[in-house]
Amino acid sequence: MGARGVSKGRLSEQRTGRGLLVIALALIVVITVADIGIGTSVHLGPLLVIAPALTASFAGPRLTALVGALAQAALLFISIFHGGLTTTNHVAQLIALAVLSALVVFICYVRERHASQLNRVRSVAETAQRTLLRPPPRRVGPLRVAWLYLAAEDEAQIGGDLLAVARTDHACTRVLIGDVRGHGLASIGEASVVMGAFREGAPRYDSLPELVTAVEESVCRNLEDGADTAHDAGEHFITAVMLDIHDQGLQAEMLNCGHPPPLLIRGGQVTVLNSLRPAPPLGLCGLWVRNDRSDHFTLEAGDMLLLYTDGVIEARSPTGAFYPLVERLAAFPASSPDALLHHIHRDLLEHTSEQLSDDAAFLVIERTAPRHLRRPSPISQPANLPRLHPADRHRLAR
Repeated sequence: MGARGVSKGRLSEQRTGRGLLVIALALIVVITVADIGIGTSVHLGPLLVIAPALTASFAGPRLTALVGALAQAALLFISIFHGGLTTTNHVAQLIALAVLSALVVFICYVRERHASQLNRVRSVAETAQRTLLRPPPRRVGPLRVAWLYLAAEDEAQIGGDLLAVARTDHACTRVLIGDVRGHGLASIGEASVVMGAFREGAPRYDSLPELVTAVEESVCRNLEDGADTAHDAGEHFITAVMLDIHDQGLQAEMLNCGHPPPLLIRGGQVTVLNSLRPAPPLGLCGLWVRNDRSDHFTLEAGDMLLLYTDGVIEARSPTGAFYPLVERLAAFPASSPDALLHHIHRDLLEHTSEQLSDDAAFLVIERTAPRHLRRPSPISQPANLPRLHPADRHRLAR
């Protein structure tokens, strides 16, 4: 789907470029014919510079130079037709057109070179961002997972929001979603520290409070080593929610570190999972207080859990209204995690007129029924086979 979209975009650009090239060549012909037809009273030859200038807007320096040479040849033809190259006016027009065409070609060359360098840098940045934000698997144990990331900066695929899913050795899925203070490329470094510490610690620590403490210690070590805390002391912090969802049973655990509460969707009803034992945001270091107890809740088969960042609920409409996530969520059909994300994504962009001021991340988790409780798909008998008489069935069984 993505490759098909890119190919369609390239074909559209090629068609547009061909159309503009035809216009540039047509301008050379029209200006030349008009100048010869009007006579010497009005000089339209200097307008030929429009052709190479128009070509430079969609083509490279070579094609621009070719169109400039054609414009120069057309002006030379006009000059010869109106009395030759002996007049000062015609010589000045030829020199001016040559200088302007050369300047346009040079600007086109510099622009193309800068664009090539930018594409290389962008390719490296996109690779680094994909490596940092590794997509969670669509299926983890008994859970179905879907996620969506909307970066506020156009040139970034990710920013200060973070999410990760990891498995432990004791049949448990651990989930992280968080938000680094600020947004865009400047906050990617701190987001990478949190996700790296989570992925390393998720299989090592038995309890959720121990994992959160380990992530906090890792963040503080990295802030002391790399952050400029002399100018922005106390400004580095990360809100986060970490979850433990066990394969067996219906119990799940949550430890909220100053993050917007998750939303539980069950039977068309939306429940806000407010924490009874909240912890402070990560990265406060000396001000951070350890929380040794987590919140417990039930996640039944068919339930969906929506985790999100504050860029969602703080997204504003053109009139300044915040996005009402809980109210909108109750009206969406929750047939699957992917379908739910599709509805939220479309509705959020409509609410903000596609102008996000902050990064926004979503993570939807659905617990599926155990395999031994799922209904087997009915096997229909082919219509072209004759039905067996009960006596025949008994004889075949024997």
